[in-house]
Amino acid sequence: MTKNTAKLLDVVALTVDLPEYNLWCGQVGTIVELLADGAAFEVEFSDRDGRTFESIGLRPEQIMVLHFEPASPDLKPEMVSA
Repeated sequence: MTKNTAKLLDVVALTVDLPEYNLWCGQVGTIVELLADGAAFEVEFSDRDGRTFESIGLRPEQIMVLHFEPASPDLKPEMVSA
């Protein structure tokens, strides 16, 4: 994930397994709250009918923002260290 790219209502995917929550790498959720001034995010996971089955706080390195439009050619990715 590039630095400072996640924002409220972004669609994200997990980059790690979280078996204690029955969530797995690649599972898709939505950022519903910014925590700790954007240092963490409340991500809601819902089923196909829109029913929430989990909502948890995650760190930026545990998620990646999904993009539905072509990236700008001027955009330069930044590495984020954990």
